[in-house]
Amino acid sequence: MPQLTRHLAHWPTGVPHTLAVPDRNLFDHLAQYAISQPCKPAIEYYGRLINYQELYQGATRLAGYLQKRLNIHRGDRVLLLMQNCPQFAIAYYAILRCDAVVVALSPMSATDEIEHYATDCGATVLIATQDLLPAALPLLSNGILASCVVGAYSEYAGDAEHVPYIRIPQVVSAPFSVSPQRGLHAFPGALAAGLTPSSSSAKGSDLAVIAYTSGTTGKPKGAMLSHRALVHSVEQRMLWLGLSDVPTSLAALPANHLAGMGQMNTALASGRCMIWLTRWDAVAALELIERRSVAIVGGVATMMAEMVELLKASPWRDMSSVRGVMAGGTHIPESLANAIEHYFHVPLLESYGMTETCGPTHLNPPHATRRHCAGIPQINVDSRVLDLETGAELGPNQEGELVSNTVTLFLGYWNLPQDTRAAMIEIDGKPFVRTGDIGYYDDEGYFYITDRLKRMINASGLKVWPGEIEYVLHEHPLVQDACVISARDTRRGETVKALVVLQPVLGSNLTPAELEQWCRASMAAYKVPRMIEFVNALPKSSTGKIQWKVLQAHQDRLDRMMSPE
Repeated sequence: MPQLTRHLAHWPTGVPHTLAVPDRNLFDHLAQYAISQPCKPAIEYYGRLINYQELYQGATRLAGYLQKRLNIHRGDRVLLLMQNCPQFAIAYYAILRCDAVVVALSPMSATDEIEHYATDCGATVLIATQDLLPAALPLLSNGILASCVVGAYSEYAGDAEHVPYIRIPQVVSAPFSVSPQRGLHAFPGALAAGLTPSSSSAKGSDLAVIAYTSGTTGKPKGAMLSHRALVHSVEQRMLWLGLSDVPTSLAALPANHLAGMGQMNTALASGRCMIWLTRWDAVAALELIERRSVAIVGGVATMMAEMVELLKASPWRDMSSVRGVMAGGTHIPESLANAIEHYFHVPLLESYGMTETCGPTHLNPPHATRRHCAGIPQINVDSRVLDLETGAELGPNQEGELVSNTVTLFLGYWNLPQDTRAAMIEIDGKPFVRTGDIGYYDDEGYFYITDRLKRMINASGLKVWPGEIEYVLHEHPLVQDACVISARDTRRGETVKALVVLQPVLGSNLTPAELEQWCRASMAAYKVPRMIEFVNALPKSSTGKIQWKVLQAHQDRLDRMMSPE
């Protein structure tokens, strides 16, 4: 089947269908604005402004220190363990300036997880902030890490005098208080050393980032992302959204995650000022949007819901500066989507992508958005839908596995060639990544994601996709959140179980039987949850995604305990 083209009828005006990007190091984006507009603000952090020249100098000086004091060479992997802060950007671009590889870790990483990442990719140097250092210190003691550069958020933060309308978290205002120890290097001292890095030679095809992503089984796998893929992803986004003239954006997502990393790279590549908060704070976000005339807001459903609730209580707030609200990765209930558009006065732009494609492969056209829709394949993206049983290509409105070919495709999983081969499929002589997501495209070429392939529940031979059931549960007025998993059933093999968080106070009188009846009115009987459990909260990742794998693993353990031997 030829490449899908029907979506081109909805293509944004002025956006090219194909794009060639320079063979450059991602660091070059930062360098160009440090030269052309050195005094322009690059980051605002609790009222303090860091301009492009300061950011560039910090990155180059840290690069010199990494090379000449910590022996970082071309291709070496360096761990980055921080929450959102200027040091993250400085360290990120310093590593790239060394022609080394960024391995950004979740701030929630435990010691054992950091050890896995370090040993898996062979990293011996970590750059961290003092609040997260305790989890890494045992690895300095046992020799897994040779060195750690550590700083404090307060070194780059403003204070209450600069932003009296924002509550500055204690972790941000705390002074540097790390005791000297062998292998520890102070972040300010590294920059003050004034060491000049060697010339850079890494370009488009070279490895820039290893992004660890959870698999369905086993340890996280390191997706290898090239400079070319990351540069192309940035250029795609700027052209598609047509926001190259935007002066200010609020980067709310964690920068260690590809989505937050994309926010950072896109902002700095377009020369805008990026506002960062170390801890998500909806009150502070709205204050900053209004006072700093923020034009771009991006986040996950939970962040958007918090801001909407505050706007309901203070509808007088001026959100007129906002030109784009972007969301992806999680389901956006219809009621929330309506509220976002009502209070921000712009269409909600939903998107779809994955770590292995450096972020979004599908975006809604800004002039023709659809609800609960991944959007259309963007520049240089070829997406198909394959039959789950035969692998044959499917046509419009036929549900199967989504596969994509894109210039932003990853280079493979670090040291896992077998897993890399399993993740890929060749079509028409081109490599396509198997997303593991179930979906379809409609008659106009818009794509819709309905579920994860690995989440399929097989109930008496009938396939049940949890996402479809969660959608119905979210529509109940007393349901705040929901996650559907499989549970063992002696008759059906597997059955459907729903873990549900009710709306505070309002949902106190709802019973599982009543919610089950609600589901029966909206779906086939075999899809209706046979087990409904009300819980206080659902585990979520740093980007707001429900960790259904954690819930499924817990249920599997319960099922094993209850099953007769």
